[in-house]
Amino acid sequence: MVDADGFRPNVGIVLANGKGTGQVLWARRVGGHDAWQFPQGGINDGETPEQALYRELHEEIGLTEHEVKVVARTKGWLRYRLPRRLRRYNSTPGFVGQKQKWFLLEMLADDSAVRMDRGPKPEFDHWDWVSFWYPLTQVVDFKRDVYRRALAELAPHLPLSD
Repeated sequence: MVDADGFRPNVGIVLANGKGTGQVLWARRVGGHDAWQFPQGGINDGETPEQALYRELHEEIGLTEHEVKVVARTKGWLRYRLPRRLRRYNSTPGFVGQKQKWFLLEMLADDSAVRMDRGPKPEFDHWDWVSFWYPLTQVVDFKRDVYRRALAELAPHLPLSD
């Protein structure tokens, strides 16, 4: 499903560890030659952003809605354009990029609950806890502005220990 402007609806997931350290889950893409990102994925036809969040959370990192708590979400859609070289013209005509709703979650389960092999085709092969702002220095250029805006909006809600 692509909107009239060529953007596919998507959810982005910032998962904070449950220890109140301000660290978030950062995952390495399979075959991505050291390409790391937050879990994210498309919203299917007839699916709400919340339903997509829980589906993607389980498919990509193996967690269920009972193992996390939604702490905050971005108010509107945040958009990024894919570079022309990365667009698949044969699959979605008019596709130019993603429009995303971002969610900040707190993990309630132990680290051992994170599993990258629950979906039909694993997208990640490794993960780590990193500081909240670290991803801004590491994500691919075309996603950097969306990451900056999402993290800035979610930062006031980051679960921290007293």
